[in-house]
Amino acid sequence: MAFVRTIVLAYEKYGMDPRAALTRARISQAQLKRTDARIDSGQMEIVSATAMQELDDEALGWFSRKLPWGTYGMLCRASLTAPTLGIALSRWCRHHRLVTDDVTLGLEIGRATASIVIEETQDLGPMREFCLLTSLRYLHGYACWLVDSRLPLQEVAFPFPAPRHREVYPLLFPGPSRFESPRKETRMTFDASYLALAPRRDEDAIRIMLKRALPLTVRPYRRDRLLVERVRALLARPNELRGTASALSSALHVSVRTLHRQLADEGSSLQALKNEVRERRARDLLRRTDLSIKEVARAAGFTNEKSFSRAFKGWTGLSPSDQRDAEDARAQKIRLS
Repeated sequence: MAFVRTIVLAYEKYGMDPRAALTRARISQAQLKRTDARIDSGQMEIVSATAMQELDDEALGWFSRKLPWGTYGMLCRASLTAPTLGIALSRWCRHHRLVTDDVTLGLEIGRATASIVIEETQDLGPMREFCLLTSLRYLHGYACWLVDSRLPLQEVAFPFPAPRHREVYPLLFPGPSRFESPRKETRMTFDASYLALAPRRDEDAIRIMLKRALPLTVRPYRRDRLLVERVRALLARPNELRGTASALSSALHVSVRTLHRQLADEGSSLQALKNEVRERRARDLLRRTDLSIKEVARAAGFTNEKSFSRAFKGWTGLSPSDQRDAEDARAQKIRLS
C-alpha cells in the first residue's frame, strides 16, 4: 500500500482527486491508511494506469516535469530496432535523458556482468523509493519482453534503508535485493551474456504490448532463453557436478519447480545436462591426463568406477579404457603424419 500512497501524493501534487482511481482499483480509504495493507498485481496495474492517464504523467509525479502519456512507449519504440539487447538498453538510457534530467540512467558493462545504474540529480523526496524501483522495473520488464526471456538479476541495490515492506522486493526483482548501498546509487546487475541476445519483437508486437504494458512492470517474466547455458556453466564447476536441484535453483534464484519447468520448456532436463557435462569432462580428462579411471570417475561426479564405466559406455559405446586407447591411437597417428 506504500506504493499506492505515493500515487496519491502525485494527485496531491497536481491538485487532483484520487478517489476515482482508488475506487476503480477496489482500494478503500480504510485500506489506504493501513501500513500492513496489501493489494494484488491487478489492482496495482489499474490504479497506476488510471493515475497516469488522469494526471497525464507516466512518471506519477516523481520528476520536476511531467512525462506525458505515451512517453515510455516512445522509449520502447526507440529501442525496438536495436540488433542486440545491449544496444537496446544503451538507447533506452540515452533517450531517457531527453525526457528528464532528474535522474540519469546508464549501462555499465564489465567482463562478466552488466549493470543498469540510476543516479539522482534532484531530491526525489517522499516519492524516491517508488520512483527508483519502478524505473528499474520498467526497463527490466521491457528488456525481458524485447528478447522474450527472463533476465535473472544477480543483485539489485538501492541507496535507501530497507522499507517496512521489503518482503515485496523478491516479487518485483528475480534476484537478491540490497539496501543502503555503499555506492549511494541504484544498480541492477545481471549476467553480461544476455546483452548479446537479439530482440524478437516487431512493430505489430509492440503495438499490442503497449495497449496493456503495465503487467510487464508488476509481474516477473517467466521464460529464460539462457537458462540451459547457465545450468551448464554451474555444473561445469568441479564442486557442482553432484549438485542437487535445490542447490542449483538457489544459485539461479528460482524455485526447484520453476527450474525443472523452464528446462522442460527449453527441451532439456537437469539430468540430461548433468550427463552432458559429465561426459564432456570425462572425455577431456581421459584425453589430456594420466589420471586413473577411478580418479576420472570421481572428477566427473561419480561415486564409484563401476557406475562411471556403465554410464560412459551408454554415452559413447566404449568403456573409459577403450576410449583412452582410441584417443592415444589418434594422437599417435597425428604425430606420425
